[in-house]
Amino acid sequence: MGWLFYTDGRVQNYADEKAEIARLCTSHGDTRKAELVKACKVGSTWYAAAKVTNLDGTPVEDTTYVTDADGSITFGAVFLTRYDDGCWGYKDIEESAGPVESRAPLSLLALLSELKDPDSYAKDWRQRCRDWAAIPDYEEGDKIKLATPVTLTDGSTCQIVTATHYRRGRQKRRCYRIEETGGLVRLSKASLAGSELLSSAKGAASPVLAEYLAGRN
Repeated sequence: MGWLFYTDGRVQNYADEKAEIARLCTSHGDTRKAELVKACKVGSTWYAAAKVTNLDGTPVEDTTYVTDADGSITFGAVFLTRYDDGCWGYKDIEESAGPVESRAPLSLLALLSELKDPDSYAKDWRQRCRDWAAIPDYEEGDKIKLATPVTLTDGSTCQIVTATHYRRGRQKRRCYRIEETGGLVRLSKASLAGSELLSSAKGAASPVLAEYLAGRN
């Protein structure tokens, strides 16, 4: 399915988006009904868990999902969203259709029904979500070895860094001090996948940043 944009201005903010995701995950047919169980927004992408039950109370039979104890199945869905000239649009992808975006929180994954097919796209998608959730959120002063060297804009590389921060106005932003040069670099969360904590130095202040700035005076 392609993108669908709303030109009537019904979606303007976070609350509107969440309400629309709930509506899209809700249906009531002649034999089955679907309802939203949980929805989470990560960046511009919404992740949803939708529950399907038979109206006559019989167990839902499905080729992808194992029926839960209450006779229902709960599947995951990904909604890509964006605004274009003030119009909100979305593209929805069911988890077994192979979505690329895979940052659904573990709390949402825990609601989904087990899978029958061990080789399904959904299994791979769920694992990629778990891998993303497993990336450490390092603290100030932690010394880290990246799984693979990161190439910087000047062509150099770095692999051992220390977590610190810098300030832009009133905002405190995470950055990392390069072990070899003492320079500072911003790293994406993805670049921290598979990294190793070499040493921990918890603290509210930023001694590595102070040292860096002192060296520039």
